[in-house]
Amino acid sequence: MLTFTTHTLEKMELLLKSAGYKVRYEKGNFKTGACLLLNSKMIVVNRFSNLESKILSLAELLRELEVDHNLLDDKQIAFLQQLKQTKLQL
Repeated sequence: MLTFTTHTLEKMELLLKSAGYKVRYEKGNFKTGACLLLNSKMIVVNRFSNLESKILSLAELLRELEVDHNLLDDKQIAFLQQLKQTKLQL
C-alpha cells in the first residue's frame, strides 16, 4: 500500500534523481500533475497539486518508465518493484 506522506514523495524524487531524471515543481494548468518532457529526462510536477496527486502522478510515471536498475541501490529497487506491483486508484 502506498502512503501519501512527504517521506514517500521524497523517496520517489530520490529514486528518479538516481535514475537520471530531474524533477521540477512549476505552476501550470496541466491536469495530470506530472508530465515527462519529450524524452528529456525531466519531469514537471504541478506545484499547486495536493500531496496525494503529486505522489499518484509520480507513481504512475515510475510504473511506465524503463529505469536502469544498475543506477539504483537495493532499497530503491525494492521500492520501485513495490510501486510497479501496486494498483493505483486514480
